[in-house]
Amino acid sequence: MYTKSNSFDLAYKIFSTLQDPDVVSWNTILSGLWGVNGLQFVLEMNRSGVSFDAVSFTLAISFSADLYEVGFGRQIHCLVFRSGFDSDVFVGNSLITMYLRNGCVEDARKVFDEKPNRDLVSWNALISGLTQEGDYGHEAIRVFIEMVSREEFRLDHVSLASVVSACGQERMFDLGCQVHCFAMKVGLDEHVSVANVLMSMYQKTESSDCAVRVFDNMRERNVVSWTTMMSIDGNNAAPLFNSMKLDRVQPNEVTFIALIYSVSPEDSLAIGNMIHGICFKTGILSEVNVSNSLITMYAKLGYTVESRKIFDEMSYKEVISWNSLISGYAQNDQCEEALRAFSSLLTHCMPNQYTFGSILSVITAAQTMSLTYGQQCHCRILKLGLSTNEYVSGALIDMYSKHGSILESQKAFQDTTHRSLISWTAIISAHSKHGDFQAVMRLFEEMLGSGLEPDNITFLAVLMACGGKGRVDIGISIFDTMVSQYKLEPWPEHYSCVVDMLGRAGRLAEAEAMAKRIPLGLGFSAMQSLLGACRFHGEVEMGERVAEALMAMEPKESGAYVLMSNLYAERGEWGMAARVRKEMRERGVKKEVGFSWVDVGMRDEIHCYKFSSGDRSHPHAEEICRVAECLGLDMSELEEDRNSSMGWLSEEVACK
Repeated sequence: MYTKSNSFDLAYKIFSTLQDPDVVSWNTILSGLWGVNGLQFVLEMNRSGVSFDAVSFTLAISFSADLYEVGFGRQIHCLVFRSGFDSDVFVGNSLITMYLRNGCVEDARKVFDEKPNRDLVSWNALISGLTQEGDYGHEAIRVFIEMVSREEFRLDHVSLASVVSACGQERMFDLGCQVHCFAMKVGLDEHVSVANVLMSMYQKTESSDCAVRVFDNMRERNVVSWTTMMSIDGNNAAPLFNSMKLDRVQPNEVTFIALIYSVSPEDSLAIGNMIHGICFKTGILSEVNVSNSLITMYAKLGYTVESRKIFDEMSYKEVISWNSLISGYAQNDQCEEALRAFSSLLTHCMPNQYTFGSILSVITAAQTMSLTYGQQCHCRILKLGLSTNEYVSGALIDMYSKHGSILESQKAFQDTTHRSLISWTAIISAHSKHGDFQAVMRLFEEMLGSGLEPDNITFLAVLMACGGKGRVDIGISIFDTMVSQYKLEPWPEHYSCVVDMLGRAGRLAEAEAMAKRIPLGLGFSAMQSLLGACRFHGEVEMGERVAEALMAMEPKESGAYVLMSNLYAERGEWGMAARVRKEMRERGVKKEVGFSWVDVGMRDEIHCYKFSSGDRSHPHAEEICRVAECLGLDMSELEEDRNSSMGWLSEEVACK
């Protein structure tokens, strides 16, 4: 009585007066405990010599599960076996849950298979546990099908919620729909837990309309229902939040995170401030995950000063907090701030794979950053044993390739034990940027042979390699395969690659037809490639047409004017060339200054020196120019790539 009425101290006082408490008395006290106190009481109970019963074992196992003490749980399991309670259905169900919660899938399955008596709870424990493990969705579905085919249980909401969740994890839309129909048939589709996971499943399978219909048909909605709907329909997150409050449902931490993440880069600062204010008034800012989300939100809006302010006001910072700050600086091209934040992080906590993923992307994107700093980060990664992580290895491959070290990129790829699509795409892109067509095609075939399906980024890298080596027919074939076989919607960049390779090959009519397939307003890069091809092949009529379209799309972009002026000049039409230059001046269009970067190799120097034509301000300008001259002479001897040779010679002239 006292235990159930939350008067545990009084209950324990009475228990202490008992001279020889029986197992029921011990169990009564045990049921009022939790956590470490529960485990300690189990040990005391065992030392007293009292014989455990099914209730004792069930409670002891539940303590082990809640505290993730699988070692203690295994000891209890041994005691269960010795005491002859291994056939008890409740004890067995608790063991299944305990093992699955600790990630011991094989142990859980063994307990389940050896159970002589299985009830619906046994099956639900296994299916739910497999689903919650994350990587066992297919196994959970298989067990569910096995249960339906072998047993005659009347399924409950736990069974259906678990299998629907597994369908969402594995993106199995058709099976999820079938389970939904079954839930409607047995009248469980309106159960709040089933409806919630149905919404989540439809969201993960990119069927948001179905999720909205499920939400609209719900008679009862809890905080999970509203939060899920806010994450699905981000554009209406604020109205949904207000409706939830009118429905007298209290938001939780996850609700506020969904509201914060609904803010898009196109939104105004006022919207971000409004959401920040709501968080402040409700006192939810003390939750570290909410503050982390606000840091990300302000960075997304471009206000990194506000992000830093929230970060500095946090009483407790975890590595995710630092990662959010560093990533925000990286997104806003504030490389110096990102590096300072990274250096500060190293003195406060241990970086993880996402930390290095962000900082390596900063080093990769910052053209002024020396490779030396990237190598220092690589050393830290090796010391922490993170070099085999797919995100880190992908970032390393990209960083080294963009700094010209393809051999280091290959080594980083070879060190990756689990090669995911990210790793394969990174190494394919690396070789593509370095013009190694054969390596790109070989790696692409190896990736397909491993069973992975390429995505848009993978295909873009392969198309770039085809274009760089003039393999037009192969490139067209790969583009068609991407659309027809893999059902991927081409990005403007894919069209641009195809237009570029067709244009270089002189197939201008086909290139123009391909450019017209790009959605309106998104084909600027492709049209630039086409105009460059018109200039190369002396096609004035088409060039004028393309240049006019480019100027309409981006009136202040100098590229179209310069290319058209050069096209006229190369054909000797000096009057037309002068007219284009005049239009540039009248419209206030200025040609962008070209820059080059050089790593001067100074000790402890993490930046490269940036210079333009005629710039001799660097104290080592003479040495830089001499090296450029030597490189220019070496490159001029390589007749494989005349354009590259001329590029180096032009840099040599820039120094002079």
